[in-house]
Amino acid sequence: MCVVGAGYTGLWTAYYLKRARPDLRIVVLEREFAGFGASGRNGGWVLGEIAGSRERYAARHGRPAAIALQRAMFGAVDEVVRVAAEEGIGAGLVRGGVLHVARNAAQRARLAAMVAEARCWGWTDDDLVPLPAGERDDRLRVEGATGAAWSPHCARAQPAELVRGLAGAVRDLGVRIYEGTPVVRINARRTGGPAAAVTPYGTVTAGYVLRATEGFTAALPGHRRDWLPMNSSMIVTTPLPARTWKAIGWERRELLGDMAHYYMYAQRTADDRIAFGGRGRPYRYGSRIDDGGRTEPATIDALWTMLTAMFPAVADEGQVDHAWSGVLGVPRDWCATVVLDHGTGLGHAGGYTGHGVASANLAGRTFRDLVLGEDTELTALPWVNRRVRRWEPEPLRWLGVHAMYALYRAADARETSAGSARTSSLALLADRITGH
Repeated sequence: MCVVGAGYTGLWTAYYLKRARPDLRIVVLEREFAGFGASGRNGGWVLGEIAGSRERYAARHGRPAAIALQRAMFGAVDEVVRVAAEEGIGAGLVRGGVLHVARNAAQRARLAAMVAEARCWGWTDDDLVPLPAGERDDRLRVEGATGAAWSPHCARAQPAELVRGLAGAVRDLGVRIYEGTPVVRINARRTGGPAAAVTPYGTVTAGYVLRATEGFTAALPGHRRDWLPMNSSMIVTTPLPARTWKAIGWERRELLGDMAHYYMYAQRTADDRIAFGGRGRPYRYGSRIDDGGRTEPATIDALWTMLTAMFPAVADEGQVDHAWSGVLGVPRDWCATVVLDHGTGLGHAGGYTGHGVASANLAGRTFRDLVLGEDTELTALPWVNRRVRRWEPEPLRWLGVHAMYALYRAADARETSAGSARTSSLALLADRITGH
């Protein structure tokens, strides 16, 4: 068995396969080092939400299938926390849930609609609940907040510690991880022979070659338009003093997101910093991959402005200590997939659109069952063997993505200034352009 990519998807796949079949020989090939990509550079959200649109999954497979996928995602949060504890992986995991906040009338209307729609898809008060202003501010005081809802289905993690700890657990099981080993081509089975992963140092042949390259998929020959490599950026503050946390709250370590179109995501870290993320420079022409996580000064400044607008007390007590970027994979229909072709011996998983920390765990368990030929609840989920069309050629990709985010930024500004509860037509236009 050969797995290409030592991020969350590849490592979880190797972990569960080796656990199920200890005699199985598994190698993982990685261009850089385990966790180099978005697995080590994300916002630390172990989030139990579907990576994609439940309506799109339901359109092909029916409403019960989409609901089953959602429930499986809730369970993935529990599974990540369980395995981390069992394997002694610290990673700062705290099961504090996720808090969604609204900061103007339009965002508050979308928040209420989100809760109402979730109820229609089987979510109860145990899954998502609106918070009255008093309870919201007791948890976390966000400047200008007009509404909030909380879900328990999320845990905080230090992403690099999680992926490196997982890599260690996989090695302890006897899986070989070859770092600094780029795969330049993947070949399907021919006339009953094995599948193969070709590297500059030799070729690995195996019954199955599973591609777990996610946001770096566009670098492989023949896959440039499969998934769009979207960049997301983060900053982290210096450690903040107790008086700042007294002004902010955040004692329960919830993850924080907002209802803006050009949204943010944040956490209070284990060492009392704020890690704060957003899209930054979202896409490079020609599906070029990010340059090692370096983040442009303009992006750092923009994220700092957003952070201090939400938490003014930080402006006087903290500053940006680190910044980084990561690349994630976006399919044309914005829905994740787990695919295995027993005939060719090839498989792939990803397209998590930023929800990969928990989704990759579910994908790894699903790969296990597919490879072993087992008919389970996981192999029946609607993301299995889902096929979507490719992205448009350039310059349409670049124009579409940059137009989408320009429209989202303009829509957020218009909603803030107008005070209307209606979502800006600019955001609706952006959705239509890209199919978001």
